[in-house]
Amino acid sequence: MSAMPSPATAEKPRARFRPPATPQVDVRGFWGARVDAVADKTADILYERCVEAGMLDQLDPDRPVPALRIPFMSMSPAAVGKPGFTASTVTTQMFWDSDLGKTIETAAYSLYRRKNPALEAKIDAVIDMFEKLQQPDGYVSSWYQRMQPGLRWTNLRDCHELYCAGHLIEGAVAYFQATGKRKLLDVMIRYADHIDTMFGPEPEKKKGYCGHEEIELALVKLARVTGNDRYMKLAKYFIDQRGQQPHYFDEEARARGADPKDFHFKTYEYNHSHKPVRDQEKVVGHAVRAMYLYSGMADIATEFGDDTLRVALDKLWDDLNGKQLYVTGGLGPSEANEGFTSDYDLPNESAYAETCASVALIFWANRMLGMGPNARYADVMERALYNGSISGLSLDGSLFFYENPLESRGKHNRWKWHRCPCCPPNIGRMVASIGSYMYGQADGEAAVHLYCDSTARLDLGGTAVTLTQTTNFPWDGAIRIDVDVDAPARFTLHLRIPAFARRASLKLNGEAVDLGSAAENGYAALNREWEAGDRIELDLDLPIEQLHAHPDVRQDVGRVALKRGPLVYCLEGVDNSVGLNRVRVPQPAEFSSAFEADLLGGIVTLSAEAESDSTADWDGQLYRQAPPKRENVSIKAVPYFAWDNRTPGEMLVWLRGG
Repeated sequence: MSAMPSPATAEKPRARFRPPATPQVDVRGFWGARVDAVADKTADILYERCVEAGMLDQLDPDRPVPALRIPFMSMSPAAVGKPGFTASTVTTQMFWDSDLGKTIETAAYSLYRRKNPALEAKIDAVIDMFEKLQQPDGYVSSWYQRMQPGLRWTNLRDCHELYCAGHLIEGAVAYFQATGKRKLLDVMIRYADHIDTMFGPEPEKKKGYCGHEEIELALVKLARVTGNDRYMKLAKYFIDQRGQQPHYFDEEARARGADPKDFHFKTYEYNHSHKPVRDQEKVVGHAVRAMYLYSGMADIATEFGDDTLRVALDKLWDDLNGKQLYVTGGLGPSEANEGFTSDYDLPNESAYAETCASVALIFWANRMLGMGPNARYADVMERALYNGSISGLSLDGSLFFYENPLESRGKHNRWKWHRCPCCPPNIGRMVASIGSYMYGQADGEAAVHLYCDSTARLDLGGTAVTLTQTTNFPWDGAIRIDVDVDAPARFTLHLRIPAFARRASLKLNGEAVDLGSAAENGYAALNREWEAGDRIELDLDLPIEQLHAHPDVRQDVGRVALKRGPLVYCLEGVDNSVGLNRVRVPQPAEFSSAFEADLLGGIVTLSAEAESDSTADWDGQLYRQAPPKRENVSIKAVPYFAWDNRTPGEMLVWLRGG
């Protein structure tokens, strides 16, 4: 009989954890329903709306070059290509290739989920267009080949050239992993090889990097799937070079005859090139770009064992989570820069909290786990997953949010599409690949970061392990994990114990495990010789919490937010009989929970008796000396991710207390 587990030793070298490929994990339960929605609707919708927008007209070299469909900001389209045109202004058409790349990625994971021959044929045709478009030297960009020929690599600061390449690389890797087809992968390998000839420390190469970070993540994925370390080194170069002096964006602007100061956002904090990355301590600028940069930094820290990057990342993590993150895992309060403003500035009704930003935070948190299981990162990943990200996608997978406010008077509703359609395919690809975020695999170690009914087939450095989770999480905290191995094998299995769980119990083959002795960075680390048929039973309580914001978050003073397990809750007008801002939650208030199978696809709701400021005796007055009378009222809250899936109306996360 195998011995009981012992804590993993602290002296051993730090393992490099990599996420499993999406096809390694079969997802059921809560997330399975969302993956099905993407496979059933979202993937087809993304393709069709890309076609409607005109993206294939721009991409297909067999079609006439189309007219510009989305005007340049602050410049007439007539100026394109004319003397004096400096490519210093932008249009969202410049990054249509990135939207196609994310659409291909979403389709890839959806095709793995279920067969869809019609969609697969359409995506294959798009891939054929990219192959035809590719130039002999490997370069491929529908914008710079068809709309602005002759201007490639002249404005990395503004024009998303490497960003588009990154999303196409990620789409290519996904399509190869999910379908086995490598045409797009081969196209993007040739493009990556071209990029590697253009950028690097060698004297003859450009010393640039993208104004919109993303390619760093993609090159790491490409290196892992091809085994070619050249791409990993190029990703590291882009990370290391960012913010170095002389500043590349200044030199690039002068080379194209532009004033480096003629920059819409007037500061390189916007694109995080204001300092070398290891000197950055404050999260600033554009939220999505920041999260993509930190994701790339985390990948490089993992792959190269670079603790100088880890130190910088932890400072940035502390700044974000201590001063700038919404309770929903949303981030970036300002529409003006799609990003950050000042410490503790977290408005609710005007919150920008772009869907892409929350998705990108999940990318960052997941990549921090590459350096080892740590609930510090996994808890935030879970919060953003269950709240600020999937709120951006309707339950049926057909409609989208760009912004995710924490309060609405009923006019903020999901839309069909957007002139800057980055969010729909971003949330689509993340949901469709959710299995890769649930687990981590390393030599001799496996980690369970997220709990969901699922089966994972992991490679622990030559040891094949199958983990099967049986659970109704997040509605219930009972989790069973069955272990299957071909032959007895020793490895460490890390199980996250979420911070929200005030009580947790763990059994292995029916025997209790002391979580105090097995705990390591918020995970139970079980090191033993595992056998087929071993069973783990983890029981987490899901307390209903009333959260208070830091006193300097002025918008939430005197208010509380409701949370159960990983889920943040909100009130919707359709469930409540009074104006939501009139509701007062007594302190302390007793909330009860109930599973409602027929509501919003089956959810747990929270209910309580509260008070409301009465309007009955105001008699048309706008102001008076006497305060409003209070009346008793029953309130009902639903998970934030599910709001605006019924009758449009009010929504509120932060409720008045007392």
